[in-house]
Amino acid sequence: MILVYVAFALICKSGGYVSMRHNKLRDHTGELLTVAGCKDMKIEPQLLPLSGEELLPGSNKSELAQLDVSARGVWAPLDRAFFDIRVFHPQAQTNASIKTVPGMYTHHEQLKKRHYNNRVINVEKGTFTPLVFSTSGGAGQEATRFMKTVAQKISESTNQQYSHVMAFVRRRYRFALLRTCIIALRGYRKRPKGRQEAAIEDLNVGIIPKD
Repeated sequence: MILVYVAFALICKSGGYVSMRHNKLRDHTGELLTVAGCKDMKIEPQLLPLSGEELLPGSNKSELAQLDVSARGVWAPLDRAFFDIRVFHPQAQTNASIKTVPGMYTHHEQLKKRHYNNRVINVEKGTFTPLVFSTSGGAGQEATRFMKTVAQKISESTNQQYSHVMAFVRRRYRFALLRTCIIALRGYRKRPKGRQEAAIEDLNVGIIPKD
């Protein structure tokens, strides 16, 4: 029963806690790109409208489509890179058919790429990277590659040891996930009469980060 409550609390959109978690990581990503010296950083950049381009099936063709963050100079000088963030809960019912956690990261990365990669390459003439995290504090391969690149840039620009910067970057993401997950667990949601709230010490939230 407690595990069901935890899963519900971390995926329920009532109260805005899912959006809060996503937006915290989005803003943190933008801050890291700025510190790393990347230029033209934008939060929620609007994508260019389509003008007859043929996109692959599954691509987002909306005139109002936007991504979470963009910046220049991330992967190559002057090139514009786009990023979109997703945070999933491994115990959510939508992930039940995927047997391994690494498979879940790959699955959500592929979904993001199916929606945006072709449009970003052919219309925006840029690159697209999905940043996938889990409520347990882990990160997908693309997100890990991004963190390593940003840490390297910050290390070079500040003359700090790379391993220390990388540890700092990882901690910032993990603490952001931890704080927003705890807020979601303890946040107010309208409950039916007679339902008792679980004590925090009884909750197995499963957010201990694993490398």
